[in-house]
Amino acid sequence: MEAFIKGAFAGYAIAIPVGAIAILIVDMALRRGFQAGFFAGAGAASADLIYASLAAIAGQVLAVRLAPLNVPLKVASGIVLIGLGGYGLWGIRKQGHVALETNRTEQSVGRIYQQFLALTLLNPATVAYFASLILGGGAVLDFAMDRMLFVAGAALASVSWQTALAVFGSVAGKRLPARAQIITSIIGNLMVVGLGIASLIRVVAGG
Repeated sequence: MEAFIKGAFAGYAIAIPVGAIAILIVDMALRRGFQAGFFAGAGAASADLIYASLAAIAGQVLAVRLAPLNVPLKVASGIVLIGLGGYGLWGIRKQGHVALETNRTEQSVGRIYQQFLALTLLNPATVAYFASLILGGGAVLDFAMDRMLFVAGAALASVSWQTALAVFGSVAGKRLPARAQIITSIIGNLMVVGLGIASLIRVVAGG
């Protein structure tokens, strides 16, 4: 049970901070409804599950192996975030709210899931965090059952938080007037672009 609690703590610690993924999940649910937001969150939660599993099996080895890829992954993540935020802003400016409504059925939930899975997997800090948490936990994860409980706790925590974001976005989409939805979407996409730029700046600064 201790391993499950540590896994749940790790899952919430990774998922809860307001970052680009959280913003994009809320925006997806706001514009396209709960189902789209849920599958976006499921993609992000699946990435957390994969990283938690890898970290539980070989966290220390993976952390060392991923170190040389840290900068390229940060650059790729920053570019992708800028592209996603810019594309969202371009769509709002070019087509307006009516097009956002009609786009609800244009992108399958499977495609949404894949996009958010791939984007979340670009973050090397996730596996490094899980690895450091396991290493700091000592012998609690020495047994296979403890590792399974850790992964289960992390996965359940992540998916519960991502689902909460989807619920929040879908409720806001139903209750906010059209203009407020557009403004909210613009702010969200600008924040995503800003996070992408900040990621690239940190790379240039050597941070």
